Amino acid sequence: MLTPKTQLIGLKADSFRHPLDLDATKALKQIPGLDMMVRNLLGPLAEQVFYVENIASSVLVGEKQLPHLHKSLLEACKILDIEPPQLYIRQHPAPNAYTFAMRGKQPFVVLHTSLIDMLEQEEIQAVIAHELGHLKCDHSVYLTPVNILILAATVVPNVGAFLAQAIQAQLLEWVRCAEFTCDRAALLATQNPKVVMSVLMKLAGGSPTIAPQLNLDAFIAQARAYDDISKTEIGEMVKAARTAQLTHPVPVLRAREIDRWASSQDYQKLLQNQKIEYNSEVAPKGGWRNW
Repeated sequence: MLTPKTQLIGLKADSFRHPLDLDATKALKQIPGLDMMVRNLLGPLAEQVFYVENIASSVLVGEKQLPHLHKSLLEACKILDIEPPQLYIRQHPAPNAYTFAMRGKQPFVVLHTSLIDMLEQEEIQAVIAHELGHLKCDHSVYLTPVNILILAATVVPNVGAFLAQAIQAQLLEWVRCAEFTCDRAALLATQNPKVVMSVLMKLAGGSPTIAPQLNLDAFIAQARAYDDISKTEIGEMVKAARTAQLTHPVPVLRAREIDRWASSQDYQKLLQNQKIEYNSEVAPKGGWRNW
């Protein structure tokens, strides 16, 4: 079975970047020397610890190791016009995926086994493409300090806690906004909004046994109910308090955003302006955030 997909040759990050991501990035840049501060205070040791910790406890995907996942990675990279990072699979009970880019090292993406267990092959590719979106948009400039701060809170608690508290609000706001952009990257790679929204639904309330029973249309209807909360001042305050300490927007909000963008002229123009189609053979489901 062949699935035709448009290859987005010469795709620019700003052509799909979410407006909230643009605004939050501008605000984050107002923090004097953020990247330099984190790197100089924590130094290369923290980076190396984070890098080794992930790679030492994971399995590197390749042509001879989980080749169906390797193929999904390469296809997503070709569609999004980005150099392939390394892809690792890590045994972990919490469904998650994250990206790490370190100076002088090839960037890598990590998928947790529990996430793979409840997703179909196309949905896994959506997750991979979401992480590729971070690399495509150079989010690693701030994602790496965020990851280092998280690590520092355990490795050097006093320094890490101080830094995290000082810039936590700005960083979390930026991270949440960046997720909207990367959901768009997932849509561009899969070119099927239902696949992306299905991933979000399963992240909200899925498991290997429950996931096949979930109803996507009902989940999308949830998003409309969530919007209705904003119609009252108290409801908006509750929503703001609920998300203030989160690293990701709530799944129903992300699903609503991707549903809207999939119907937009901006999305259609991105696909229509490309002339070359990329055909891929759909591989069978394998056995296997910060997504």
